[in-house]
Amino acid sequence: MVVEVKDLQEGYVKAEIHKHVATIEFFHPQSNSLPGKILADLAHEITYAGNNKDVRVIVIRSEGTKAFCAGASFDELMAIQNEKEGIRFFSGFAHVINAMRKCPKFIIARVHGKCVGGGVGIAAAADYTIALEGADIKLSELAVGIGPFVIGPAVERKIGLSSYSQLAVDAGMWRNGDWARRKGLYAELHPSLESMEESIARLSDALSHYNPEAMAEMKKVLWHDTDHWDKLLNDRAAISGKLVLSDFTKEFIQKFKSKVKAD
Repeated sequence: MVVEVKDLQEGYVKAEIHKHVATIEFFHPQSNSLPGKILADLAHEITYAGNNKDVRVIVIRSEGTKAFCAGASFDELMAIQNEKEGIRFFSGFAHVINAMRKCPKFIIARVHGKCVGGGVGIAAAADYTIALEGADIKLSELAVGIGPFVIGPAVERKIGLSSYSQLAVDAGMWRNGDWARRKGLYAELHPSLESMEESIARLSDALSHYNPEAMAEMKKVLWHDTDHWDKLLNDRAAISGKLVLSDFTKEFIQKFKSKVKAD
């Protein structure tokens, strides 16, 4: 797939299918952050692959070799003018998490670099996450003046309430990849890009030869008792949609953007 210059400026989501494996890649020039358009496209591609009979397993990855995902787009957070716009933006994260939850195919997440906020949510909502050393994680939302409300259920489900609360409360602290592996967020943590890619290729190839019906039933078991998440995550989006309008959040983002420009 050829990506136009415009797409490189605004980011993109692209998907391809090879030997029953759908690879969905997202990119944004600001450290693979997640504006509303990318969130919508991710949810769409995950849903499409889940309904495609030629697909048996999905791999989600981001472009490049630096950050896996910087979380919510600060540009879009700054642009939110009212509660309705706030709810719409944060609902984008709800749609991605719920698309991953409802998808009848196993989803492998490939995490190659630092992972913040919504990126941690993607890693948690995947059925099997394979990471590279240096894939540190942080939930910075509370420091921004909001909170990891929408992605919280996915993260808590994967690593437990105690570990989730550590991430959510100490919002300025990075946890390294080994911490994330020991807590269960990462199924594997690799010392090199080559070994990570080999593991992803091995697992995705193996799953592509398994019985799709058995995998779909297994996924239902793994996501047992989450049928209420459609409402839950939308309710959580409403909390964030309100908090993002606070003076605290606006001032924090403005200071952050000014610091980035100065650096």
